[in-house]
Amino acid sequence: MQYRQWRGGSEKRETNQHVYGIRAVMEAIDGGKEIESLFIQRGLSGPLFQELKQLLRQYDIGYQQVPVEKLNRMTRKVHQGVIAVISPITYQRVEDVVPLIYERGEVPLLLILDGITDVRNFGAIARTAECVGAHAVIVPRKGSAEINPDAIKTSAGALFKINVCREDNLSRTARFLQESGIQVVACTEKTENSIYELDYSGPTAFILGSEERGIADDLIRVSDQLARIPMTGTIASLNVSVSGGIVLYETLRQRMATVK
Repeated sequence: MQYRQWRGGSEKRETNQHVYGIRAVMEAIDGGKEIESLFIQRGLSGPLFQELKQLLRQYDIGYQQVPVEKLNRMTRKVHQGVIAVISPITYQRVEDVVPLIYERGEVPLLLILDGITDVRNFGAIARTAECVGAHAVIVPRKGSAEINPDAIKTSAGALFKINVCREDNLSRTARFLQESGIQVVACTEKTENSIYELDYSGPTAFILGSEERGIADDLIRVSDQLARIPMTGTIASLNVSVSGGIVLYETLRQRMATVK
């Protein structure tokens, strides 16, 4: 049995690039660049800006409206009220990744990150996921940590090696995984089931939620299993990257035992 990661496409090792100006941002979008974040000056108007808005709707790209002072702090260049941050990685589609895992004869292992916005936690999770041979980290299109130099540094470069899938609806993604024969396990305190009582030797996707809000109710409802990490101390919860490491290495332990 194999469980090493597969990485689609070529690796890209540049850090985040900034694109300034309405026309330049439109050309970047039309050219297939991955927009990590987009900042638009409040009150911006005009025919060219309307073209940009139409393009953003076409590609379903979100943006933040900010005061011009923020844009001026980001650059001294002429920005025309628009600055885009280009991602240093190429996002994958989970619908493309999963079939390739099976084609390689491997047992899927994926992580779904719900509302994890801290870049260092995100990077640490990606690092551990790559170390255990997980195939992909799945994040929502909105409300997720930005993949920036801090995230890449914390991941020790793992974000260049593991597939990162950015999806519009995590509940729909979870159902797709289930239809693909992958059990979905939500790591939550809202259960008495220990993570050590479940079997992860088969295809598995873990959901990890933010330390502040936990996992969204709709994801809890769609999950096949709920599992908690046993704790005997007085502190209520673990750091999410530590939690991710615990469940991933329990999975590795089980799968190594199965191979033997």
